[in-house]
Amino acid sequence: MILVTGGTGLVGAHLLAALTQKYDKIRAIHRKSSNIDDVKHVFSYYFDDINPYFSKIEWMEADIVDSTSLEKPFQGISYVYHCAAIISFHPKAYHKMRKVNIEGTANIVNFSIAQNVKKLCYVSSVAAVGKAVKNNSIDEDCEWTVENSNYGYAITKHGAEMEVWRGTQEGLDAVIVNPGIIFGAGFFDSGSGSMFKTVNKGLKFYTEGVTGYVDVKDVVKVMQQLMEGTIKNERFLLVSQNLSFKDVFRQIAKAFGKKEPSIKISKFMSEILWRVSVVITVITGKKPMITKHSAQSIHKNNQFSNTKIKDAIGIDFIPVNETIKRVCKEFSE
Repeated sequence: MILVTGGTGLVGAHLLAALTQKYDKIRAIHRKSSNIDDVKHVFSYYFDDINPYFSKIEWMEADIVDSTSLEKPFQGISYVYHCAAIISFHPKAYHKMRKVNIEGTANIVNFSIAQNVKKLCYVSSVAAVGKAVKNNSIDEDCEWTVENSNYGYAITKHGAEMEVWRGTQEGLDAVIVNPGIIFGAGFFDSGSGSMFKTVNKGLKFYTEGVTGYVDVKDVVKVMQQLMEGTIKNERFLLVSQNLSFKDVFRQIAKAFGKKEPSIKISKFMSEILWRVSVVITVITGKKPMITKHSAQSIHKNNQFSNTKIKDAIGIDFIPVNETIKRVCKEFSE
């Protein structure tokens, strides 16, 4: 049987939709506070009648930071897709991310070893990959250092990867995927989905920072191929294209029939904005609109290489413009 963690998130929900087309026995864990109806919404993008597929999932309430709650879900499990994580760039979320991203992953690894799981796939992030030397592109061999990636999310995703590698030393077969910004439908109030919602409302601003993007369908496709194949104890960057925020916002605006962003945000303006955001957060208690890290990252030119995964399984990534058109259409519907 297959176990999926984080099934109520973007990757997990789309992964479940893909798995139910091929397998009959799938188990997914969810926290008490998570909304399974969000997964049904994602299924509606794939199936006219979701019930025959959704009914293949055995949902169990569990929390990856509570090892006791994982005992029953792991019974009879052969393969694990570990998608659960907290994504945040707010400094106050650091300790919670350490708990979920690192300690939670350690629990998943420990149970996988104890239950003789055949293979584990962990969804990491490009944040856990090292920076490029000079002007070279970033690949899986770039050395990660806390000096270059000293923000909470990167530290905890790197720490989670260390738990997976520790598991491989104890006999667990595993693969790690490091996606760039993942675009996919179904979660438009958070994460990358909020970019579509923001542009649709009429975004006026842009920056010229560059990063990597990938379709959620490609992420799921690669994960399945790696789990079903013979490759083990490797990690792979998953990026379709490296594009500027300006270009991505422009494409989203065009797909929505909206006016393209026209005001460039300079580094200096970003530095002012994140400081003002801190003051507003202190006064109101609300989450910051922009953090110190995000203010800096939106101006960086990060070029990620997808050569390793292409050579490994021969995947042709969906072009980002096609992904944007599809997601905008699904958003509008």
